[in-house]
Amino acid sequence: MSVWNQWMRAPQTLWVRRAVFQIHLWTGIGIGLYLLMICLTGSALVYRNELYRAFSPEPVIVVGSGESLTPETLTEAAQRVYPDYDVTDVRTGDTPQHAVEISLRDDGETIRRLFHPYTGEDLGDPLPIGYRVSAWMLDLHDNLLGGRTGRKINGIGAFFFIVLAVTGIFVWWPGIRSWRRSLTIDMKANWRRLNWNLHSAFGFWSMPFILMWGITGIYLAVPEWFQATVEYFDPFDPSNPVDRFGDRVLYWLAYLHFGRLGGRGIPGCGRPLCNEMTKAVWAVVALIPPALLVTGVLMWWNRVWRRTPE
Repeated sequence: MSVWNQWMRAPQTLWVRRAVFQIHLWTGIGIGLYLLMICLTGSALVYRNELYRAFSPEPVIVVGSGESLTPETLTEAAQRVYPDYDVTDVRTGDTPQHAVEISLRDDGETIRRLFHPYTGEDLGDPLPIGYRVSAWMLDLHDNLLGGRTGRKINGIGAFFFIVLAVTGIFVWWPGIRSWRRSLTIDMKANWRRLNWNLHSAFGFWSMPFILMWGITGIYLAVPEWFQATVEYFDPFDPSNPVDRFGDRVLYWLAYLHFGRLGGRGIPGCGRPLCNEMTKAVWAVVALIPPALLVTGVLMWWNRVWRRTPE
């Protein structure tokens, strides 16, 4: 039997398929926690604009009488509370009853606090906890809380997303006689078979998204590489400053990652309906890779650990 016939009829017997399976398995294990974090935060951050609007800070109104404290006095009050910081800005409100926002800085770190305009009491952070959590989650997803270095590491993680997608579709192929069965889920099967069905079907149908997130994730991590490629094949002409084909591709890479497609020139896909639909699809599909991680771990445990003699 030729290699092609073997691949079409019994791919499990090919050594290359077994090798690719091992790459898929150990890649999934290696980036498991990263995949879980990046997908869960990504699913939530599809709605990050809505989160920021929901948790937008409201003016803080205080009760007080008499003369409000001067900016100089408020500066002294802030430095008593935060002696290691220097006050860089004192922003009074629209009325004497509005809390005063004071910015302080120390060794590159800037904090903002609200102070009582009559007593000089520290009233806390001007940003609600929901807003701060949303901003923290965005920084975690984009930069792994590590600035530019974290974003580059994210690019490496995105590359392994591509590895998972490519090896996954290679491993998924069960042979020409049973490929249709690998696209569906048999709810009457025993738990092991059902777990395999879930992993196989979810993996196949979500593969285009995982591949897309891998490619766009690399672009968002190191956009200069992609821009340099566009410049190499189609240098910018200052005398004819029009959008190049490569510019349009890069434009779509950014918007595809987040699923905000409404009003982007797609026929019949206007705002707000299309935008809400695509965001909902992106948010739901982003939960599939964590499900694949769980089902994959169960398959591995059942295949390896349950067969290990005690």
